[in-house]
Amino acid sequence: MQETAHQEARAKNISKKTGMHDKRNSLTEAMERYLKDGINIGIGGFANNCIPVASIHELIRQGAHNLTLTIQSNSICCELLAGAMILNPDHLTINKIELALLGSTLFGNAPLLRHLANNNMIQMNDYTSYDGSDMAPPCRPDLLLIHVQTSDMYGNSQIFGDSCSSVHGLTQSSATTLVTTEQIIQSFPIPKDPNLTKIPFDVVDAVVDQPFGATPGACHGHYWFDISEIQEFTEISEDFCKTGNKQNLKAYFDKYIFDMENFDDLLEQKPYPILQQLCLQDEASQFS
Repeated sequence: MQETAHQEARAKNISKKTGMHDKRNSLTEAMERYLKDGINIGIGGFANNCIPVASIHELIRQGAHNLTLTIQSNSICCELLAGAMILNPDHLTINKIELALLGSTLFGNAPLLRHLANNNMIQMNDYTSYDGSDMAPPCRPDLLLIHVQTSDMYGNSQIFGDSCSSVHGLTQSSATTLVTTEQIIQSFPIPKDPNLTKIPFDVVDAVVDQPFGATPGACHGHYWFDISEIQEFTEISEDFCKTGNKQNLKAYFDKYIFDMENFDDLLEQKPYPILQQLCLQDEASQFS
C-alpha cells in the first residue's frame, strides 16, 4: 500500500503543471489536494526553528494513515503528530519515522515519539549517532512541508539566517512541496537578492500566506520561541507517558487544533501582547 502511494505521488509529480504560475492557495485546500494515505512526509526546519506548525495542525485535522515521516530533527511538529496518533489511531497513523537527531534543547527527549517506539507502535530509524560507515537510504518525501520568511506567488522562497538543514536538497528530492510563508511579496525584488532565494519556484507546488506559521517555534527575523506553550505541551506529554491518562493530552489537542477551523482561528485566540512580545524577543536576540 505504501509503495503504491509513493508511486502515485511520483506519477503526479511528473504530470503536474510547470512554469511560473500563481500557486497561492489556502492551507486547507492544499492539504486536501496533496495529503494521501501511505505517503512519505518530509518536515522542514531544524529543532523548533522555522518549522511548519500550521501545516501540521491542518494535517492532523484532516487525518491520514500509514504515513512515513522524514525529518532532520525532532520538534513540536513530530510530537504533535505522535500525540494525534496516540489519541485516535483511527484518524491518524504513522508507520515509520526517519530522523537524524532525536531530542532538542527546548523539547527534551521527545516523550511521545519514544512512547510510540517503546510500545512497538512505530518503526523509528534514528541516525543520531550514524557515523557514515555505511550507505544511508535516500531521502525522497512525497510531500514536503516547509515554512519560510518570504515567498512570491510563484513559490520563489527566501530564508533568512541559518536554516540548519539542506533545504535545497529536500525540495529537489520531494515529489511535492507545500510552502507556508510569513508573507507573500511582489516578485520583482526577488532577483535583487538571489542568495536569499533558497527555494526556486520550479520545485514548489503550493504557497500559503500564513503569518506566525511556525509558532510556538521561532522564525528568524519575525518572532521568538513561545517557551510557555512548548513547556505546557511538554509537561502534558510527560504526564501522559507516566500515567497513561489521555485527558489532558486530549484537552490540549481540542484547544489548539480540533476546536479550530484553521490556524488563523488559533492565532485570534492568542492575546496580542503575547505575539508582540515574541516579536520583540526575536528582535532583541539579533543584537544580543
